Amino acid sequence: MRDQFNYHQMVDRSLRGVVREALSLVARDGLRGNHHMYISFRTEYAGVVLAEYLRAKYPKEMTIVLQHQFWDLDVREDGFDLTLSFNKVPERITVPFAAMTGFADPSVQFGLQFQGAERSENDDKAPAMPIPRPETATNAAVEKLAPPTPPSPPPAGEKVVALDQFRKK
Repeated sequence: MRDQFNYHQMVDRSLRGVVREALSLVARDGLRGNHHMYISFRTEYAGVVLAEYLRAKYPKEMTIVLQHQFWDLDVREDGFDLTLSFNKVPERITVPFAAMTGFADPSVQFGLQFQGAERSENDDKAPAMPIPRPETATNAAVEKLAPPTPPSPPPAGEKVVALDQFRKK
C-alpha cells in the first residue's frame, strides 16, 4: 500500500527544523558550554554555494564543524549561510537545509541522519553518521566521518568467553 501522507518526508522536514532551530539559537546567542556542531551536506545539491576549490576537494559531500572559527551565521527558513576558515582563508558557504545529510552535537551525544526525498533514487543507503567524541572536534572542515569499523576476529587459537554465563538471571 502506498503511503498517501508520506510520513517519512514529514518526519524528515521536522528533523531539519530541529537543526534550523538549533542554528537559530547559535546565531542569536552563540555556542554555549561545550556545544559544537558537525553538519554534513551534499555539495552538488542545488543552492549550495561553495568555493570551487572546496567543491573540487569535496565533490559529493562535506562535513563542516561549528565550534570556534565561524562567523556571520545567518539562518533562513530554507537554509543557512556562514563564513568558515579553511587553512586561514575565510570562505562564505550557503547550505540549503534540504542538502543536509547529517547533523551532530557531540557535547550532548545528539545526532541526526537525513534520508528524505531530497536524496536521489540512485544513492545507496548512507551509513549512520557517528557522533564524534568531543576531543576529535576541529575548527575547520573535516571529511565525512567514516562509520566505525567492526572489531576484527580474535587471532587463531585464542578463546573467546561469552559473558552471558556470568550474568544474574
